[in-house]
Amino acid sequence: MNSFFTEIRSAVGSTAVLAVACCGVYPLVVTGITRTAFHDKADGSLIKDADGKIRGSALLGQVFTGETYFHSRPSAAGANGYDAASSSGSNLGPTSQKLADLIKERVAAYRTTNGLAENQEVPADAVTASGSGLDPHISPTNAALQASRVARARNLPVEKVKELIESNTEKPDLGIFGDAGVNVLKLNLALDAIAP
Repeated sequence: MNSFFTEIRSAVGSTAVLAVACCGVYPLVVTGITRTAFHDKADGSLIKDADGKIRGSALLGQVFTGETYFHSRPSAAGANGYDAASSSGSNLGPTSQKLADLIKERVAAYRTTNGLAENQEVPADAVTASGSGLDPHISPTNAALQASRVARARNLPVEKVKELIESNTEKPDLGIFGDAGVNVLKLNLALDAIAP
């Protein structure tokens, strides 16, 4: 019987020590390191405007409407899209008629909004949601197709808008991992800074 209680005491003691180490000390050490070495990222990669007001996160997309802004890719997260509490894709598969109809509608709307020809190819990211529904990036091709509309609406030369796209294009990690992408929030804030 003493052997049984010795084992129980040992198990409870080990559990208590591991709980303190893994649930207390380790998180505090990691939090301290990240707050010191990666302050902006540890706080959610928040983006502030020229006045210091938080406008969003570089990691989470948000919806933009109107002629004067670049539009984000569609979102299936939540009832109205871009709901971080409901991050998810649409779960519509490639054989879904509902998805096919939705893409046709989005392609037509994208062409109309951006003044494109009926046969102009539309990038996939302009008409399909990402897996999370919160992707903050669009492809450089998508941004380039929106450039004329935004330039016209803001009375800017198209070349200036294209320069902003280029300066806000994030290259693939280490030059080879992933695709180049344009952070829509950063690009739209850059536009507001030069032509409010």
